[in-house]
Amino acid sequence: MDAIYTAVATANGREGRAVSSDGQIDLRLAFPPALGGDGKGTNPEQLFAAGYAACFASALGMVGREAKIDTRDASVTAEVSIGKDEGGFGLAVVLHVELPEHLHGEQGRDLVEKAHAACPYSRATRGNIPVDLVVE
Repeated sequence: MDAIYTAVATANGREGRAVSSDGQIDLRLAFPPALGGDGKGTNPEQLFAAGYAACFASALGMVGREAKIDTRDASVTAEVSIGKDEGGFGLAVVLHVELPEHLHGEQGRDLVEKAHAACPYSRATRGNIPVDLVVE
């Protein structure tokens, strides 16, 4: 791969800070209450959910433009779960893709599948963690 852009961030654990090299991100990290923490900070699952949702929405826009279909009013919500699995802990994702009314049906589902094939996050997770697509 020929890198076009490289993001750099440093974290010192789930109870600390995450900081990007350009200073755009400087966040307190904390365990969520479900994992025994106080929840007074963000966590890796929330950060991953935000990144995946943004990337998938961008991929949906790209495949829409290629097909000359307006996807501007679409939105993506990512649910990232963490839980115990045979290797220790694992992740699972559900992507809720809310499409505008003119894209309900087969055409919209086809665009979502194409976005899933193109999205770098989807490609990175494919075969590694379960990702379910819910088209709404």
